[in-house]
Amino acid sequence: MKNLREVWNIRFVFYINELQKYLKYIISGHIAIVLVFAIGAGGYAYSEWLKTAPSDFPAFLLVAFLLSLFLMISPPVTLMKHADGVYFLPLEIKLNEYFKLALRWTYFSSVFVSLAVFVVSIPLLTKIGSMSKKEIFILFLVVLVLKVWNIFVEFNYRWAANGKYVWMDRFVRFLLLMAALYFLMSGYYTIAIGIAIIGLVYLIVWQKKKKDMPFPFDHFIEVEQSRMMRFYRFANYFTDVPHIRGKKKRRKWLDAFYAFAPYAQKNAQFYLILRTFIRTDDYFYLWVRLTFLSTLGAIFIPFPVVAIIFTSALSFATVIQLKHALLSGHEFRMDLLFPIDPDARKLAVNKLLRIIQFVQALFVLLGILIQGEYTLLKMLVPVAVYVVSELTLRMSKK
Repeated sequence: MKNLREVWNIRFVFYINELQKYLKYIISGHIAIVLVFAIGAGGYAYSEWLKTAPSDFPAFLLVAFLLSLFLMISPPVTLMKHADGVYFLPLEIKLNEYFKLALRWTYFSSVFVSLAVFVVSIPLLTKIGSMSKKEIFILFLVVLVLKVWNIFVEFNYRWAANGKYVWMDRFVRFLLLMAALYFLMSGYYTIAIGIAIIGLVYLIVWQKKKKDMPFPFDHFIEVEQSRMMRFYRFANYFTDVPHIRGKKKRRKWLDAFYAFAPYAQKNAQFYLILRTFIRTDDYFYLWVRLTFLSTLGAIFIPFPVVAIIFTSALSFATVIQLKHALLSGHEFRMDLLFPIDPDARKLAVNKLLRIIQFVQALFVLLGILIQGEYTLLKMLVPVAVYVVSELTLRMSKK
């Protein structure tokens, strides 16, 4: 058998090829447009808010919370397969060589998210927190080190505890991170160093406990398979992933919506599409997530123009992704046996998307009414949601 370093290298190449295979569909033109609009709208709103932000705003507390949240979530990327529970068992004492490479990749593939949060927080820390360039640089180095600490602690804890109660470990690390970062940014360096020592002891404790436990193959394999499955499910919104099938669940509380497709031959395709959307977790929760984000944007973005851009980008993403998903199925269906209009399915999908995007616009309107701002530009936000949805339906090729 090849040594474990070669096994990792082979799996890593396959993993990168798999990512590239599906990322080319995810990072396509329309998603790039959504990202540009969303980042632009968020950046504009952030910069405008900084101009009027109160001097007593708890900047250190907020940044410590956000950084701790993203640093804390550090599941190991092991690239392990189901068969490893059998074939790696005789090599258990040599697994350290494999995990060195795995943890190194875990760090370099996840630290950029924490650094992105850090970079976004710099204007807040310099303007309201009055931090100097030297202090910002020290915080940058601390973030890099803390990510290493989180990865090693989570890996050792999962090994020692066989993956049980991971949320308890994450909660403890979150509290330590938030306290250390807050006191560091506030200038209480002695307290921050004391908390760092506690964190180091915490790591050493789990490293020692790990030595007395056999490697939990089943847990780490499950973690890796779940991680890849999340990626495949996300990629499935943009293109067909052969080995992914969305979970189906009856949502009895939504049965009333079937009234939109009354019993008639002409409504057969629409009924099938409506039923597919309501019962398929991937499609339904995609719409719920984007609708929720649009509503939050309408409520909390103080600038109407930015709110229009943000919600319009999300409505565009909703229509593009759902239209592709609902029309891309190649499985056999009984309706294919009958001589019906070949465009019937496309027309049914368009009808469904018009209905659910109207509902999305209503939720956005409700958010504006809750906010209590009734200016003309603000009231145009839900209108923009529906107009962009309609234009996307008409202009999209598929």
